[in-house]
Amino acid sequence: ETDRSIEASRKEAETVVFDVVESALKKAKLHPKEVDILVINCSLFSPTPSLCAMVISKFGFRQDIQSFNLSGMGCGASLISIGLAKDLLQRRRFSGGKALVVSTEIITPNLYHGNERGFLLQNTLFRCGGAAIVLSNSWFDGRRAWYKLLHTVRVQSNSEEAYQCVYEAQDGSNQRGVRLSKDIVKVAGKCMEKNMTTIGPYVLPLSEQIRVVISLALRFVVKILVKLMKSCGMEKMAAKLPNIKHYVPDFKRGIDHFCIHAGGRAVIDGIEKNMKLELFHTEPSRMALLNYGNTSSSSIWYEMEYIQEHQKTNPLKKGHRIMQVAFGSGFKCTSGVWLKL
Repeated sequence: ETDRSIEASRKEAETVVFDVVESALKKAKLHPKEVDILVINCSLFSPTPSLCAMVISKFGFRQDIQSFNLSGMGCGASLISIGLAKDLLQRRRFSGGKALVVSTEIITPNLYHGNERGFLLQNTLFRCGGAAIVLSNSWFDGRRAWYKLLHTVRVQSNSEEAYQCVYEAQDGSNQRGVRLSKDIVKVAGKCMEKNMTTIGPYVLPLSEQIRVVISLALRFVVKILVKLMKSCGMEKMAAKLPNIKHYVPDFKRGIDHFCIHAGGRAVIDGIEKNMKLELFHTEPSRMALLNYGNTSSSSIWYEMEYIQEHQKTNPLKKGHRIMQVAFGSGFKCTSGVWLKL
């Protein structure tokens, strides 16, 4: 029998979180007392005291540290945490500050023991993992920073179908688990389309933006003409009007590297096809999925590390822009763009 107790879950959390926090502080040459903001996201394990309290107690952070524990936000929570840390740091724009963001998922209490297919997928995909990121808006840290955060965008779907596609529940035998819907790829596609529409103006060159506007204008004109013709009894002529397809902008013209959430092979394949990416663009996501599985919110950081340390087909250079895209329950799509310094 698998030990799914609170103590076993805490043990996993301590093993993962303490290691990544210690590593991040060491690489950033940062003392725990220098950290002003702590944000930890873990979707399915939210104990009392919180994971933030656990880290503060272990490393001896300051007593006036601002700490935030985010739960229930799924695999897209890491960029939400980054966005929260960014907003909090902007309030310290004159004095400067440092934030520590930790993204993890604790799978010990959530192993599914039933037989329903919708719940079983989580056992084959998800693995434990974690990542810690240090952010600063101090001028003195600019010289040793690896990346600069340019943009973060979050889009939340509000349909019942989207709400139900990643759902924690009990099956017919009262076994608890996370049910993944068959519609998850379709829901993720719609949510990502809205996210890319929002972030596009910030990262795409003007020529691509013009093509998008022309495509939207033509679609709007054709739609109005069809309505007018049908109201005038000219259905045959309305049927002959061309069907203007959505123009999919070429994000490769504004982004050099992509970190697509390693949610599964079908998700990576779908995004690669729809965004017309090359194989080397999705290589980090495929390698993260192959080597580590779906580590939930931390997967995009495994991919960024692969780009920085291991990728030979599209080596990282100064001035390159990296886009991270992740999906979360609810359903939400989050994206972030970083500049290599």
